[in-house]
Amino acid sequence: MPSVGKTSLFNLLTGADEEVAGFSTGKVEANLGIARIPDERIDFLSKMYEPKKTTYATIEVVDVPGLVSGSSTGLGVGNQFLDNVRKTDALIHIVRVFESNDVVHVDGSLDPMRDIETINMELLFADLGIIDNRIQRIQTSKKVTKENLAELEVLKKCKERLENGLLIHSLGLSDEEKEHLKTFSFLSEKPMILVANLDEDQFRAKNYPSKDALLEYSQNTNTPLIELCIKSELEIAKLDPEDREIFLEDLGIEESGIDKLSRTAYNHLGLISFLTAGHDEVKAWTIHKGTTAKKAAGKIHSDIEKGFIRAEVCKFRHLKEYGSMQKVKEKGLVTLEGKDYIVEDGDIINFRFNV
Repeated sequence: MPSVGKTSLFNLLTGADEEVAGFSTGKVEANLGIARIPDERIDFLSKMYEPKKTTYATIEVVDVPGLVSGSSTGLGVGNQFLDNVRKTDALIHIVRVFESNDVVHVDGSLDPMRDIETINMELLFADLGIIDNRIQRIQTSKKVTKENLAELEVLKKCKERLENGLLIHSLGLSDEEKEHLKTFSFLSEKPMILVANLDEDQFRAKNYPSKDALLEYSQNTNTPLIELCIKSELEIAKLDPEDREIFLEDLGIEESGIDKLSRTAYNHLGLISFLTAGHDEVKAWTIHKGTTAKKAAGKIHSDIEKGFIRAEVCKFRHLKEYGSMQKVKEKGLVTLEGKDYIVEDGDIINFRFNV
C-alpha cells in the first residue's frame, strides 16, 4: 500500500537515499538497487586471508509504487505495479502497523489484515483473468495434447485456490506442476515475505495491533513474518559500529532486522552460497539449492565448468573449528568431489580444471 515504509526499507536494504514521499505525490517509476546478504562466514574468511577484495552475495531489490484497490484492472499505478511485480522472483509485502498522525493511511485507518487482503485480491484477480483465458483456449482448441490436459488440471487447481481467496504460492505444487505454470509468471505464485512495520514503542513492547491475526496468517499460509521498526533501523544504519552495538542492545535486538530480512529473502528464494577464499579475493557465489559441483564451477567461469576435473571441498565449520586450511587437511576433512557432488551452503571450494 502507499505510505507503509516501502521506500524507507528499500533505502535500508540498498544504502540508497530515494525520496520517501515520492510515490504518494504521483511518482510511478520503480526504484532499483542491490542489497548485500550479510554473511559471518565471509567476515571470518576476510579476517583470515586479508584479501585485496571481499565480495558478499547480493540480490536485486525493486521498490514499486504503492498499490490501491482496483489496480488489477489498471486503476492508479496498477499496470506499472503489476508489470514490475511480474518480473520479480519473490515479494516482500510491507504491512503498516505503526501509529502516526503525520502519515495518513490511504484507507483512513490502521487494519493490517485488511491491507493484506487488498494486496492479495489484486494479485489474485490479475492471475484469475489469465487462468480463465487460458482454460478457455485449451477447452475450445481443436487439437488438445497430453501436455495441454496436464496443464489444464494444474490451472483448474490454481483457479479453485484463487476463488477461495488463497494465493497460488501457498498451494504446495510439485515441481512437475510448477513446470506447467512456468510461462505465466503468476503474481500469486511468487514466494512472499511479510514485514510488519512497527513504531519504536510497539517494537519495545513487542506488541502491536493485529499481532495475533498476523502470526496466525503467517503460520496458516507458510509466509515468513518479520517484525521491523524501519525508522529505528534507518537511524541505526547511520551510526558507526560501536554506537550501533549500544543502540541494538538498548532495543534488545540481537541481530538487526535488516540482516534477518536479507537472509530470509535469500533462503525463501531457495538460494545458498558457496565460498572461494584466497589472498586476492574472498567471495560468496550464489547458486540454487541442489546445484552440482560442475554447474557451480560455471558460476565462476564457463571454462572451469567445461574443463572440470575435481572440486576440493572444505566445510566452513571445519575451517572455523581448526583455524587453518592446513590443519583441516591434516585431519583429512578436505574432500575431492566429482562433477555430480551436490554443493552445500557454506562449502569452501577450490576447483581443479583443465582447458
